[in-house]
Amino acid sequence: MAPVPHRGVVAVTGAAGFLGGWVVRLLLDKGYRVRACVRNVDDAARVDFLKAMPGHASGRLTLHAADLDREGCFDEIFAGCHGVCHVAHISDYNDQAYVKRTCDHIVASVNASRSVTRVIVTSSVAAVISEMDLQEVVRRPVFYEDRYPDEMNPKRTPERGQGYSMGKLIAERAFAEAAEISGFWDAITCCPGDNVGPIQSAHQKNMGPWQHHIEGMLVGRYDQNGVYRPWMTVDVRDDAACHVGLLESLAVKNGERYIAWSTDARRVEDICADIGRLLPELNHAYTAPVDAFPDRIKAREAEFRAIWSLCDLKNERIRAATGVIFRPLDESIRDCVESLIAVARVQAKTP
Repeated sequence: MAPVPHRGVVAVTGAAGFLGGWVVRLLLDKGYRVRACVRNVDDAARVDFLKAMPGHASGRLTLHAADLDREGCFDEIFAGCHGVCHVAHISDYNDQAYVKRTCDHIVASVNASRSVTRVIVTSSVAAVISEMDLQEVVRRPVFYEDRYPDEMNPKRTPERGQGYSMGKLIAERAFAEAAEISGFWDAITCCPGDNVGPIQSAHQKNMGPWQHHIEGMLVGRYDQNGVYRPWMTVDVRDDAACHVGLLESLAVKNGERYIAWSTDARRVEDICADIGRLLPELNHAYTAPVDAFPDRIKAREAEFRAIWSLCDLKNERIRAATGVIFRPLDESIRDCVESLIAVARVQAKTP
């Protein structure tokens, strides 16, 4: 199907979120008309940063109330749109039937619009790399778009912590299959890495784990990452650029997915140490992470770190499709820290 036209109309779900807010800002910067979908247009703490964008004053950015749990909530919003960036999170990824129902009613609104030609679905690298058995990483250490977790592993269940990864794959497939049936629009999936970078509103420090972890580093308490996996990062601004680039690209096809990450990987404790290196003026006190894993996991720390060191992260496809040039992680950490202090008034711990 066709990419969205220049200065066309794009709806963004989850527009008040960390990534969604940057997708809105970048679309406006590129001349688009944006319909920002939020749960409550009167929630000042969450939407005032959107209303402060110049596009809102001119009317090029409009805010719309939409509850993902309510069927038909996007019918009027999507009517007349050329594209949709479906960035919003749902409330429960562990309920697979609920995940599918939510996808189906969003698809119904896309179909009813008769104007939308492209939907960008925000998935996650969890739909690429989340394994119940880390020996699967040893067997398949190249992380790229055609890699999927071992879905036949009997331990891959919501009860074992795999609901998010499973839910994202349900959504990827639901949108691609519906677009194929429609013949009128296409669905392209973006799988972001660990989003790091500046927040635009104070509430975003708690929306998404990575900036919240950096807040914890600043105040002196944060957790070790799951099974000692290093952060595999993307700057949130570059992630937004990938979403917009996929809306515009002539090179993508329905059902394709693209990983948005810089290929930078860094241990969580090293990121905490980087704060002092990048911003010595803060006189930030380094704190070691809290390792709350059971003893059986702690005993295998060296093994797990060795496995993660084998990983080969790829991003050639997203760079070819969008032309995005990824920022270095140092820049993302610095800008995240400064925004947490300036926007959310986080107080950095000192010695």
